[in-house]
Amino acid sequence: MSTLKAPTGKLITLLLLAIIGILFTACYPDNPQSTFDATGPVARSQLTLFWVIFWAAVFVFVVVEGILVYAAFKYRRKPGDGDPHQTHGNTPLEIGWTIIPSIVLIVVAVPTVITIFDNANSPDPEGALQVGVVGEQWWWEFNYPDPNDPDNTLITANELHIPVDEVVNITLDSRDVLHSFWIPKIAGKVDLVPNNQNTMWIKGEETGTFYAQCAEFCGESHALMRFWVIVETREEFDAWLASERADAIEPTDPLAKQGKAIFEGPQAQCWTCHTIKGTQAQGKIGPDLTHVGRRTHIASGIRENTQENLTEWIADPNAVKPGNIMFTQGQVYNDPQLALTEAQVAALVRYIQGLQ
Repeated sequence: MSTLKAPTGKLITLLLLAIIGILFTACYPDNPQSTFDATGPVARSQLTLFWVIFWAAVFVFVVVEGILVYAAFKYRRKPGDGDPHQTHGNTPLEIGWTIIPSIVLIVVAVPTVITIFDNANSPDPEGALQVGVVGEQWWWEFNYPDPNDPDNTLITANELHIPVDEVVNITLDSRDVLHSFWIPKIAGKVDLVPNNQNTMWIKGEETGTFYAQCAEFCGESHALMRFWVIVETREEFDAWLASERADAIEPTDPLAKQGKAIFEGPQAQCWTCHTIKGTQAQGKIGPDLTHVGRRTHIASGIRENTQENLTEWIADPNAVKPGNIMFTQGQVYNDPQLALTEAQVAALVRYIQGLQ
């Protein structure tokens, strides 16, 4: 009868190296959630602090483990050795191992406190762009107040537009549970706490589209609560802002007109939860859809904004994002007699994609 052989030292070494290699793939800077490719001053200061603490920890590890290994080999028991000399107390050593850890803690604490205060205090608290962020299960609302008209606040969802190389001051609120605002390559993480407004500031130094994510477990679809940050030139941002403030375009395509009628009709009742400016749809429960057709993603950043994905989302939102309020409260998903037909879904998709 054969017996299993114990793994050799060489095999164990190779296995450990493989595991370490796999773990290091998480540090790949091109990964959208990697923080090792900072493109803003907040993320860069956090990365610098990480390296300070990391190398301080490496120093402590090497010194402590080095002394431990040296002592283990130097003073290991040899054949014929008796009991070692018993020592009770050593004042110089006790003072030393109190002072040295204190110095290490100071080395770690000073840059940590500096970074916390730098990240908490905006370099331009009054003149910078102000954006309000509201977290909900499981999507993001972004508010752009008009400094000249308090009643003209732009409300959009799931895509945060900011001008490049400019400070942006952000207020953070939650309408339900705890969330956390995190743009890995630009800034974060800061919690959104119900009934307790937090603030932060960000600055994007490179144009482009950056992945962002809720970083606090907030329920069934927490992992699917994403958004995208579009960093663009000031001219592009101003043009986007002006176009977003405009009312929705009235559909001219017959299928899109049919979709609008379904959207505003008694069967689907989409208008009771969503806002589309310039129409009767003024709901405040779900995302503002006034210009959703020009967004790059749908369903809080988890699917590209294509006809196929939008069709799948409207037909069965629970399959895309389990537990979402559109599925749990939408009557077309809970009453078989009111269920949408494929033709009705197609009409809704045409209408929504036309909201440019």
